[in-house]
Amino acid sequence: MRSLRLNSALIIQKIIEDKVFFSDLKSRIDPRCISTTNMIILTTLRNWVGLRKALYSFLDNKIPNKYRLAEYLLIQGMAELLFMGTAHYAVIDETVDQVKRNCGKSLSGLVNAVLRNVIAHKAELRTRVHKSDLMPEEFRAILKDYGKVQIKKINGSIAWQPWLDISVKDNARYWAKKLSGDLLPNGSLRIKRRTKIERLPGYEEGQWWVQDAAAAMPVQVMGWINGLNVIDLCAAPGGKTAQLLARGARVTALDVSQERMETLQQNMNRLGYHNLRTKVIDAAEYMQTTKESYDAVLLDAPCSATGTLRRHPEVIHIKTQDDVDRQIQTQRKLLSLCSNILRVGGILVYSVCSISKDEGEKQIEWFLQEHKEFKIVPITLKEISTYGKWHENPILPNGTIRTLPYFERDRSGIDSFFICKMQRII
Repeated sequence: MRSLRLNSALIIQKIIEDKVFFSDLKSRIDPRCISTTNMIILTTLRNWVGLRKALYSFLDNKIPNKYRLAEYLLIQGMAELLFMGTAHYAVIDETVDQVKRNCGKSLSGLVNAVLRNVIAHKAELRTRVHKSDLMPEEFRAILKDYGKVQIKKINGSIAWQPWLDISVKDNARYWAKKLSGDLLPNGSLRIKRRTKIERLPGYEEGQWWVQDAAAAMPVQVMGWINGLNVIDLCAAPGGKTAQLLARGARVTALDVSQERMETLQQNMNRLGYHNLRTKVIDAAEYMQTTKESYDAVLLDAPCSATGTLRRHPEVIHIKTQDDVDRQIQTQRKLLSLCSNILRVGGILVYSVCSISKDEGEKQIEWFLQEHKEFKIVPITLKEISTYGKWHENPILPNGTIRTLPYFERDRSGIDSFFICKMQRII
């Protein structure tokens, strides 16, 4: 069996050099050590930029490209020593051994010396890394519309380890007590313990599903939908579909991927939701060809997913402004077709898990200029604050929502979403 640390270093290398999402590489992890491997990889990715700068403060020369695996092993080892509390000897012994095996003996002495230096200056280095810029420059360009203070706060949130958020069918207070979770203002539960999801009470009984608190907000602001015909245009894996069903809507769920739709169906079966229609079809094609109309449309649009950087830190190493620009055209096409299937007076909720204003605030500015048949329905703070108060107000002056990853800092943050509620008036 391949060494755990070698395997994790190779996965990190694949993510950073080939721009591959971690979820696409998890099949390479031995199930027996998946928890430890996940923690090593995610901790290293969150702190990669700062750790790399710290590494080269110890070196006079750059590690030769042909031995770059040694750099990945070293930075990964630094992450374990500084942020995971792994036994010093375990990190040093295996890292040196893997460098010797895979890069030759010439670098083993250097690796040993660097890691021992890290141990000797642990407190200083930990502070230095956390105060450093953790974002690659190409990702930072996506934040061009934010101020310096906001960018600094976003940067700081990258290192936070998120807890598990779930949405419950009903009785949020009961499940908060049952699961020893924090009840967030919008009714989401935050579970502050590391355990297998399947082992938590209520999972097998289908009483809840995993969903970030911000991801729950688009459906929460739709208003009264009990008995209404609602379409979820980009539905898989089904968190928002489940919310719609829990609120009594007659739901049609679309997704372009058969595999993703099968996942959605499996999730709905576990939750006991069977009264929905599903269609495997491209949303744009469906809106151009169907004669059906709906009372409400949920467009959780394809996007750069840059707002999920807390849970998926590889995003900061993969996504660039080019990725944002590609998604903008898809979003505009889908938005422009919504009037084909939405009755006059009906509600359209547009959301993206993107931190880029190009995909959120600016996208809606463009849409309303081009489509006079729609107007914004201002969202009120009360709609997402049934169970308490948020520390930061995510409602923008025009009544849309923008959450940012540093919001709710004492609760370890929240995903970055943009949400806009509109009504068709013509």
